[in-house]
Amino acid sequence: MAAVVATGADAFFGYFGVSAALVFANVGAAYGTARSGIGIGAISILKPELIMRSIVPVVMAGILGIYGMIVSVILCQKITYDNYSRYTGISHLTAGLCCGLSSLASGYAIGIVGDYGVRANSQQPRIFVGMILMLIFAEAIGLYGLIVSLILSSS
Repeated sequence: MAAVVATGADAFFGYFGVSAALVFANVGAAYGTARSGIGIGAISILKPELIMRSIVPVVMAGILGIYGMIVSVILCQKITYDNYSRYTGISHLTAGLCCGLSSLASGYAIGIVGDYGVRANSQQPRIFVGMILMLIFAEAIGLYGLIVSLILSSS
């Protein structure tokens, strides 16, 4: 049987998965950071002592960009000129979209919860634990996408 040689379309699917993972995850991270930063800026005027405690949503949003970079690097290393089939290319495309779009959704949730949670925390300190729990579950959406994309990239 002859060796399978990758066509341009097969590699296109793989590289599109690489870019989708990185771009969508970073858009989610940027949105979560910006939206949470708005809330932090609003409360820092009246209660500057809460700034460091309110930075948690920004850190959690930044982790989403790392998820995208991990998947992008793994996918990039698996794209080869020899023995790269259409099935593998589409598998890498779905892996990138899975990580990227779930991180985008997670960043959106983190941004909204972070903005309103930080503002509410400045009014009532007991809300902090509830805000952290909501942020953890919002971050889990991105983590689920990372796990599924790692499984897809290995098949």
